[in-house]
Amino acid sequence: MARTYVVTGAASGIGRATAELLAGQGHTVVGIDLHDADVEADLTTAEGRTGLADAVRGKAPDGIDAVLAIAGLAHPIPATVAVNFFGMVATLENLRPLLLGSPAPRAAGVSSMASLMAGDADLVEAMLAGDEPRALARAEVLAADEQTGQQIYASTKIALARWVRRHAATEDWAGASIPLNAVAPGVIRTPMTADMIATKEAEEQLLQMVPMPLNGVAEPVVVARLLAWLTSEENSHLCGQVVFVDGGSDVVIRGDSVW
Repeated sequence: MARTYVVTGAASGIGRATAELLAGQGHTVVGIDLHDADVEADLTTAEGRTGLADAVRGKAPDGIDAVLAIAGLAHPIPATVAVNFFGMVATLENLRPLLLGSPAPRAAGVSSMASLMAGDADLVEAMLAGDEPRALARAEVLAADEQTGQQIYASTKIALARWVRRHAATEDWAGASIPLNAVAPGVIRTPMTADMIATKEAEEQLLQMVPMPLNGVAEPVVVARLLAWLTSEENSHLCGQVVFVDGGSDVVIRGDSVW
């Protein structure tokens, strides 16, 4: 049955691959991005986030069936905090009411295998407390040093994974029959990673830090397929999971430690 999906980050990378995959399956897709999208919104700003629900309602007056919060940045700057955590959470929370009329509402966000890396505890705490000014101020401090700046991206993905785990089983989500989950990609061939894998040597060096023994670097459609299933009618019971689609990074790094 044809469904209506909202996809943020739809102009490039995983978001674009997901939007194209869903549209190719006959679904209606409302794409959101800074440009080249059905709805143009800046998720670093309060205005961009608060106007999202009204804009989506205008594009899909009969309601929506799923939200895929994919938009993100990977730069060691405060804006990465604004988009990757506060923008993603606002997308999920602000569009959740629009899901309630669907017979099979679904929602998913994007974490990363970087959530397994070292983050900054103060930044993660500020994000999970919902204190954006404090989080942005902490990110400014981290960004001032090249080494600590690298913790910003990982911290946003740690916080998003924890947010999903903390909220998925609550009355607002599971209680409303909305499976809320996340995916954790490894290295994906997108504009975000283009410089890091521009040469074979650079790619091999990156894979020393991010081991992907199963088929190496992945195309964005690999993640898109997983997101499409997570937000399909078939997924009725997966709740609060962060599903790693990382070519084995999680296995190599964590092994059986979580068990």
